[in-house]
Amino acid sequence: MELSVGLTLGYIPYLNCIPFFHHLKENGFHGEFITGVPSELNQMLQQGRLDVSPSSSFEYARNWKKYLLLPGHSISSFGRVKSVLLFSPVDLSELSGREISITGESATSINLLRIIFREFYNLHNVTDTVPDLPIETLIRERKPALLIGDRALRLAGQLPSGMQVFDLGEIWYQQTGLPFVFALWMIHRNVLDRFPLELAALGGQLQKSRRQLMDAPYPVAKGMAEASGLAVETVVNYWKTIDYQL
Repeated sequence: MELSVGLTLGYIPYLNCIPFFHHLKENGFHGEFITGVPSELNQMLQQGRLDVSPSSSFEYARNWKKYLLLPGHSISSFGRVKSVLLFSPVDLSELSGREISITGESATSINLLRIIFREFYNLHNVTDTVPDLPIETLIRERKPALLIGDRALRLAGQLPSGMQVFDLGEIWYQQTGLPFVFALWMIHRNVLDRFPLELAALGGQLQKSRRQLMDAPYPVAKGMAEASGLAVETVVNYWKTIDYQL
């Protein structure tokens, strides 16, 4: 069953979303894709300017009455996630009183970092700010900073001298024994009556897209690696790290 024209789908241009989207587009999605970073899509979905989107788990926690979840589809990790990373010149326990540069692209990663500081390290006086300079520049200057997505993957492979890298998914799992859900597929309630057949089809299409990519990841990974400046094996192993169906 193909989706009819009209359904708007949030598209995050990160490697971790390629398993959802690559074959979905190839297989005839006829709605409209709206591209944005997670924080932008969160806002658009909340305002009803998007029908469906992979969005922050914190956005669901804040505004759950506005949404329904598309079950069986998420971006989660049981341990390392590889793309939500804190870079620091010192151990986390030594960051008391420091300022952390953070990305403005993701609500989930920022709130997870705050929880980790507060609940696991008893750090209550760490401040965070979105800098004017690129975060990579600050990290190379040996300043603590949070980086996410493909940029985090790239920089972790070229770790600046004197810097440590901490994977927030790994810290969460070590402390709780639980997976962490970074993003969920969320449906704005306003579209349920307008697109019942399209929404009923979407879950199966996403599952098929994931399965197709993971059954033969290397042809797609080669193109993604060239575009992102990463090794092909890095891309494939990254996809295998993520749990897409929690």
